[in-house]
Amino acid sequence: MEEGTPPAKECGSPSRKWILPRASGKKCSLNLAWCDPCQASGLLNDKRDLNLILHWERMWTLKSYNCEHCGSDFISGRALKYHFQQKHLGKVHREKCDQEVLKGKQQGHSESTRDRSTMETHKLHWENLEERNGKYMDTKISKTCRMCSRRFGTVLSRENHEIQDHHFTARKRAQMSTGFSPHNMLECKGPQELQRFADRKICPASGSQRAACAAEIGVLLQLIQTSFPVPASRVIQGGSYVKGTDTQGCSEIDIVLLSEVFADVNHFKKQLREGLETLRESLTRTAYGNRILMGKRTPLSLRFSFLCTESLHSHSFEIMAYYDVLGPTPSTDLKLHLYRKLYPCKDSDEAQLCALALVRYQVDFVKASVVRVKELIRLMIHWLKTSFASPTEENKFRRLPSSYTVELLAIYIWERAEKPLSFSLVQGMRAVLKLLVQYADIDVVWHRHYHRKFPIFVKVNQKRTRPFILDPVNPTVNVCDTCNAWDEVAHVAKLSLQKPLFSGVRAEPPWLFTDAW
Repeated sequence: MEEGTPPAKECGSPSRKWILPRASGKKCSLNLAWCDPCQASGLLNDKRDLNLILHWERMWTLKSYNCEHCGSDFISGRALKYHFQQKHLGKVHREKCDQEVLKGKQQGHSESTRDRSTMETHKLHWENLEERNGKYMDTKISKTCRMCSRRFGTVLSRENHEIQDHHFTARKRAQMSTGFSPHNMLECKGPQELQRFADRKICPASGSQRAACAAEIGVLLQLIQTSFPVPASRVIQGGSYVKGTDTQGCSEIDIVLLSEVFADVNHFKKQLREGLETLRESLTRTAYGNRILMGKRTPLSLRFSFLCTESLHSHSFEIMAYYDVLGPTPSTDLKLHLYRKLYPCKDSDEAQLCALALVRYQVDFVKASVVRVKELIRLMIHWLKTSFASPTEENKFRRLPSSYTVELLAIYIWERAEKPLSFSLVQGMRAVLKLLVQYADIDVVWHRHYHRKFPIFVKVNQKRTRPFILDPVNPTVNVCDTCNAWDEVAHVAKLSLQKPLFSGVRAEPPWLFTDAW
């Protein structure tokens, strides 16, 4: 007990004893009374006192029971004890695989999970993580530590762990998150200067250069199809290049090869690995081999950078393959069946591969927006690439929002402004940044591919955590879960709004709704 604190007071009861701490008058959330236990008499005189004491106990209980092993929160000690007995009793935590295993079985577990551990390591150590953060699915949710990738039950538990174990204070977070590049576009003074900056530094090549680039990519695509050892019945293209949202420094092209060979679930992973390895070797032996820089090997895809000769810029390729789950013209019932398969799926690899069938609909959703929205998306992607400090060895598990998340945010803002064909890019950027500052209020859902009463959507919607942007073509995925650093995003967005580009700028129609943010 601290010095100067009045002693606790005992209140008797026929069935139990209560030790009530002295407290200053604090209004209780249930409006029973001013929670001042020192006003209570020694004995329980009426039902009002009993309710007050029970409420006081609940207030303290809700703050106290947190599992030190997984970070889950519980409303009582009994619930925490039951959870510990069921989930953690007799188990030890292994740092290599970030899992708990029974005592005495560590060695066997190490051998059985070696491949899976390696797979997860590859996922977390992509060579160009910022360049390839447009991945369609990510099984790691936002409640993972930025320093050690440990997973927690709540964001609050994760943040407490980062502060206590890694000393990740607010000041340190600000230092490690902000990294505005020199001559940043936020230093522009006015819309005209921003437009000139975008035309010179952000917008991709156009005209004959764009046509020559498209021709080379088309030839490479044909080469990929012929070099892949498995015959492909259909090819789906995705990525920022195909959507029309690519920038000079960030052009992504995703190729999905669909083949019935991979329908055999018992052998498809082995066939996929062998097929991708054969494709890797074949591409390096072609005439384009000297312009292809292979990336780090991954179990489910082949990644490389391709250098175009015309304007000496590169494209980031990712090649994936699976069987045609939906077919070229799927019915609504077939898509709903796929959602029912994805929702309970515990195999992250299988879920990721099944979701490849939805890539074409993701592309169509973004391409349907007007040209001005795509310009806004380019500006916001450029902001994401040039306003944050690069991850260090200390916070190497930090994940910023994916480019797909940025695309959906820009489209949502445009729709809130009633879909103007032309608008001020400064007003559009300001609206997106203000929303990012209030990221906990982001709650976005589209109903073009699934209706409001669809059972899976209802379940996901009931369990949603903020920020929440449900993939418009996949109701099982909150695209915001790919980021575990929304607090850093809000911090950088707040600083960005103080830059010269937004100095003296006020909301104008149709952006007046941003005044409430």
